[in-house]
Amino acid sequence: MHDTTAIAAPQAPAPPSPLPPPQAGQGRVAAAGKNANPRYAELYRRYPTIDYLRRGARRRLPHFAFEYCDGGSGKDDAGIKRNWAGLDAVELVPRYGVMPSLPPCEVELFGRRYAAPIGIAPMGGPAIVWPGADEYLARAAQRARIPYTFGTVGCSTIERIAAIAPDVFWFQLYRAARNDHAIGFDLARRAQAAGCHALVLTLDVPVRTTRAREVVVGLGGAFNPDLKMLFQMLMAPAWTMALRQNGIPRFSNLRPYAGDNASINDMVAFARREMGGAFTWDEVAQYRERWKGTLIVKGIMHPQDAEKAVSLGVDGLFVSNHGGRQIEALPAPIDVLPAIVRQVGNRATVLYDSGIRSGTDVVRAYALGAAAAFAGKAFLWGLGALGGEGAGHVIDILIEETQAALGQLGALTPEQARSVVIRQPGALHF
Repeated sequence: MHDTTAIAAPQAPAPPSPLPPPQAGQGRVAAAGKNANPRYAELYRRYPTIDYLRRGARRRLPHFAFEYCDGGSGKDDAGIKRNWAGLDAVELVPRYGVMPSLPPCEVELFGRRYAAPIGIAPMGGPAIVWPGADEYLARAAQRARIPYTFGTVGCSTIERIAAIAPDVFWFQLYRAARNDHAIGFDLARRAQAAGCHALVLTLDVPVRTTRAREVVVGLGGAFNPDLKMLFQMLMAPAWTMALRQNGIPRFSNLRPYAGDNASINDMVAFARREMGGAFTWDEVAQYRERWKGTLIVKGIMHPQDAEKAVSLGVDGLFVSNHGGRQIEALPAPIDVLPAIVRQVGNRATVLYDSGIRSGTDVVRAYALGAAAAFAGKAFLWGLGALGGEGAGHVIDILIEETQAALGQLGALTPEQARSVVIRQPGALHF
C-alpha cells in the first residue's frame, strides 16, 4: 500500500510463517493475504498488480503456454475485452468521514467462512501454463482459505486435491452424458466421497468454438510439439524445469475411465469424445437428486435461466460467459449481474466469474450483488510469472486490493459496499 490509509491504520504484526495447514472444519479463517506470506514485500516490489504478473508471464512462459492462458474466442479477443470494459465502466461513489482503516473482508458462502469474497475459478488444463498448477492453486487456496474450484480436465485428481485443500475444495463438472452419465455420475461420487464442499455444473460450453490463438501455436487438438514449440520450451528454463519435476500434463481425473496406459493424445481424444454440450435442465435435476450437498450451476446470463435453476433446488449460480473464451457476441457478465440478483433474491447464492483482474473488480461485483467473485486468468498469469508461488501472490494482491477498495469507499464490511451509489452504463434490463 502506498496511501495514507495504510499509514493511519497500522496493521497487527504478521504471524510467524510458514503457517501450519488449517484444520478441517474450523470455524474461523486462517491468516490470509500479505500477513501470511513472508515474501510478500519482495514479490510486491516486482509485481504490485495482476497486470504486472501478466507481463511477467508473457516474458517467462513458452509462447504457446502464454497464448493458451491469455487468449479467448473471436476477433482479437473481443469477448475478453468486453468483460474487462464492462467491469471498468462500473463506478462506485465513496462516502468519507469514517474510520480510516483497512476493513476485514471475510464472507460466508454456503455455511462456511472464507477469508474474502474471492475464489479460484475452474480452469481446463492449467498445467499447460505451469506444470503442477492444479496442486499449487489448491495449496494457495487452502493457505488463504478461499474457494478453489478444481476442474474436470485438471491435471491432478479429485482425491489428491481434496487432501491438499480439505477446507476449500469445490469441483467443477463438464457434461459426460454417454452411457447414461456413467462417467459424470462417478466423478460426482468421487468428489462426494472425498469431502468436496460444492459441485459446479458447467452450462456455458454448449458447443465447441475456435480459439484462434491456441490453434496457431499448436494447441487446437492433438499435442504434437514441433521444433518451434521445443525451441520455446528451451527458451523458458523455469517452465521446463517445472515440467521435469511435475511430468507431462494429463487429464488425470479421467485416467480411471480412459485407461492407465492412455497417452496424452489418447486422453485428449477421450475427453472430446466423452464430454460435450451443456447440461439440460432435466440433467441438472438428476444431479440435484444425487448430490448431497451444495450444488451450483455455472454460466447463467439471463434472469429466466436463473429462475429455472432456483426452481430445481440449485443452491448457487455463477454469472459467467466462460471468461470470454466461447463466443465474443455475449454481453459482459457484470452487465447482467444486477438483473439476475434481483430475480434470485435470497433463494440462492449468486457468484461472479469472468474478467476479474483486481480487488476493485471484486468489490464492483460484490457491490452489484455477487456473494463472491472468482478469477481464472489472473491465477494463470501469476503462475506464469512466478511459478508455484504465483497463485499465492495473486491471492495476496486481490485480498489487499479488496480491503483497500472497501476502505476507500468508506465500507467497514463487504456488505456496506452494497449501499454505495453505483453508476453502471452497460447494465441490461430484461
